[in-house]
Amino acid sequence: MTRLSTVVRGLVTALAALLAVTAASATARATPRPKAPEDFVALRSVDRTIIEEIRYLTPHNFVGERIDGYQQPLCILTEPAAQALHKAQARLLSQGYSLKVYDCYRPQRAVDHFVRWAKDLDDQTMKGEFYPNVDKTRLFEDGYIAEKSGHSRGSTMDLTLVKLPAKPTRPYVPGEPLVPCYAPQGERFPDNSVDMGTGYDCFDTLSHTLDPRIEGQQRANRLLLKDTLEGLGFVNLAEEWWHFTYKPELYPDTYFDFPVSMRSLVPSLLRRPAETSV
Repeated sequence: MTRLSTVVRGLVTALAALLAVTAASATARATPRPKAPEDFVALRSVDRTIIEEIRYLTPHNFVGERIDGYQQPLCILTEPAAQALHKAQARLLSQGYSLKVYDCYRPQRAVDHFVRWAKDLDDQTMKGEFYPNVDKTRLFEDGYIAEKSGHSRGSTMDLTLVKLPAKPTRPYVPGEPLVPCYAPQGERFPDNSVDMGTGYDCFDTLSHTLDPRIEGQQRANRLLLKDTLEGLGFVNLAEEWWHFTYKPELYPDTYFDFPVSMRSLVPSLLRRPAETSV
């Protein structure tokens, strides 16, 4: 082979490699962003009066940092679930209460984040508030963490009640002293919700909706939330007073992974808010 042929062959090889890299980059750029099905909506487009405090966008959760897949403080649900919540809100507003959602649709990548955290036994940053009496080695066995979540199917939400007029909730400051989630309401983190006996995401049997140790006004508050929602087709998870699923689910066997963002929704489905006012 002549020197010229060697040089030409080298140039051809380099050009081919460059074209391959360019094509790969173009393909990566062209990879479509995951989108929600058309029957997913932003809750605020159905009812703008429901308070949204999306905890997993913030470090105030059992992991202690923003969770993967949460890009905006937004509740996304299947449309039937959102419409049913709107009906529940109308009933509660007439009694001087508002719903407040902590979490709605949850991407699979967020669940994967929980699983990685649960397997890291050295990370116990938020134990003092969210799981003070639970050994982290038992999170899977005791059912607090799982590799799949009903939230990823789009019809499950975590929520509570707020007495109106709603008071502001101060932001959580990372590193601040932690108080057990089952402490008296005046001692634990100051949430503006009514007293449910524990805080949200409290890994403790006191969070069981009908735990007999929860009495008086705390039990009445839980039952008001439960009875209102169950009367409209929601089913409560017995181990978590805040966890409800609207039935029948549109996607009972599908676990979605699009980000929690308005960009994930089909634009034509972003409806005008309902006219109900607080």
